[in-house]
Amino acid sequence: MKKFIKLSLGLSLVPFFALSSVNAKESLKSAEGSPEIEEILVSASLIPIAANRSANAITVIDSEQIKLRAAQNVSDLLRDVPGLAVSSFGTLGSQTVIRSRGSEANHLVVMVDGIKINDPSQDDAADFGVLSVSDIQRIEIIRGPQSALHGSEAIAGVINIITKTANKPFSASVFSEYGSRATSKSGFSVGHNSEKFSIRLGASHFETDGINAVLETGDDVDGHRNTDVNLKATYRVSDQLNLSLSNRSNSGILEYDDPYADQEAVDYTDDYLTNFESDSFGISVDFNPLGSKFSHGLSIFDSNFQNDQFKAGDEDGTSQSNKKNVKYIGSTSLDKMSQRISWAFENEKQDYKQSGGFATGDDAGRDIERNNDSVALEYRLQPTDFITLAVSSRYDDNDAFGKSNTQRVEAIFQESDSIRYRMALGTAIKNPTFSELYGIFEKFVANPNLIPEESKSWELGVDTGLLDDRYQLSATYFNSRLENEIYTKGFDCDPPFNWPCDYYKPINLSTESDRQGLELSSSIELSDTFLINAAYTYTDSKEGNVEEVRRAKHIGSINAAWQVQGDLKVNINIQHNGTQRDAGKNLASYNLVNINANYNASNNLDAYISLTNLFDEDYKQVFGYETLGFGANLGVRYKLK
Repeated sequence: MKKFIKLSLGLSLVPFFALSSVNAKESLKSAEGSPEIEEILVSASLIPIAANRSANAITVIDSEQIKLRAAQNVSDLLRDVPGLAVSSFGTLGSQTVIRSRGSEANHLVVMVDGIKINDPSQDDAADFGVLSVSDIQRIEIIRGPQSALHGSEAIAGVINIITKTANKPFSASVFSEYGSRATSKSGFSVGHNSEKFSIRLGASHFETDGINAVLETGDDVDGHRNTDVNLKATYRVSDQLNLSLSNRSNSGILEYDDPYADQEAVDYTDDYLTNFESDSFGISVDFNPLGSKFSHGLSIFDSNFQNDQFKAGDEDGTSQSNKKNVKYIGSTSLDKMSQRISWAFENEKQDYKQSGGFATGDDAGRDIERNNDSVALEYRLQPTDFITLAVSSRYDDNDAFGKSNTQRVEAIFQESDSIRYRMALGTAIKNPTFSELYGIFEKFVANPNLIPEESKSWELGVDTGLLDDRYQLSATYFNSRLENEIYTKGFDCDPPFNWPCDYYKPINLSTESDRQGLELSSSIELSDTFLINAAYTYTDSKEGNVEEVRRAKHIGSINAAWQVQGDLKVNINIQHNGTQRDAGKNLASYNLVNINANYNASNNLDAYISLTNLFDEDYKQVFGYETLGFGANLGVRYKLK
């Protein structure tokens, strides 16, 4: 572990030590090692802004990186992002959660084309285990408190996934991939683009036999099937008026085992099963009157989630939820000091229902509704060419939890063409989940008296760019304090661990949870054909004096992209995860090596091979669950036009 940390730190700090003797020829144009000029971020403000005008700690994963990594799902890509910790419960497709800066999984807003995919029928977290990368153009990761812009769940940041759009009069492609554990993935896309109209349809299907995720439950393997369909269209009515539509559906089956179940009462020849289904629909209107400094945007989103659970062949229950969101965003600019004022009005309605085998009691089968109205205001200005300031505030009125107000302040100082400093501080909230308030599960006692979690955070960062931005470094120190943390406590438990217990109940803790740490990321372009990215995160996350679970103090990665020749590109990825606590035990640190090669056989045909966990490392991310060993996948992509 020490050798890996020294290596990742060394690669990250090379540009820093070079700063004293090298002058950059161009200004720093974007954050976290991205080479794009004036990169525009969709989700770091109420309206899109240039990356170098945001004080947030930001990482952008573009289409070329996604292609070269040949990752099976989004979580594989996010393991290389500083500040993020990934926990997967076993096989491909199993529940996978991401924690940002030592926070909880449901403290992170996740959007696809602007539509939140946090699932109220579960625990308000997004399940990254079922997120395919097949139709993704880019991913924006914005760390730090964002409730002043995005409301509840945005305590620790926002991940915005942007899907592909059609860019040719006619385009079509197919792909197919096969690999270890009877894993297969295939799909297609078709699109049209003209001066006025653009439309693209993409679909993919994934299957795997998986692995035996819990050895104690027998020799059965836990498979997964997943189908994803995405439709995206835009229509330019005029130079001032644009319409856009998105429709996404995701459905499948996941087999899983429960290491905490009563083994004498369950026949493990029958798997636990979850049938999952989600769909979202969104329509947006953007209006920019000719000759006016005002812009207007209206969006309407509708999302549905359903999870049907089966235990030993019998239906065990269903959780359902729906989210309806209407949002208006207006903005205007002032010439003096490049000022911009933006405002938003938003209404979100949620409903939740549990039914089936485990749903007994007063709340069984009952539709429970929640309504939230909010107003947000953002003010940005640039008093000089070297200083950018921003203030944002949001007022929420929730019919279940009352009124709340969150704020955020940002400041950027561009000292020179090659270095800039940034500072941000903010407050954020997370409302209790439906399942914490009303959930009906075995040995679980809901608590309708829970109150929202609240946090205060601040961060300081520096970004440098050297040798025409061929060397880049970003460093961020963060510090946050969480009050009223919701913790599911076990009662009448067998010592020494918090399991098994007679029952479990979520409570608001009276102590404060402190999270602090350091994020480093660096991009080193050694030549026109060789690029190295390195990232390292130190996180100290404690509730009182107790270390929080599944949050390793040391996480790092090194990623090398090498264009061997014009048609052949190789990507080598090394990941380190330090020791972490879970279920009263220490999970050992581990290192994973992944290699991907992509060959352009022609303008239309790509072939690629992916080798994961090259040295067959035996490791655990969650106590009680096995993880994937060595795997090999071979795939082809073919563009019809």
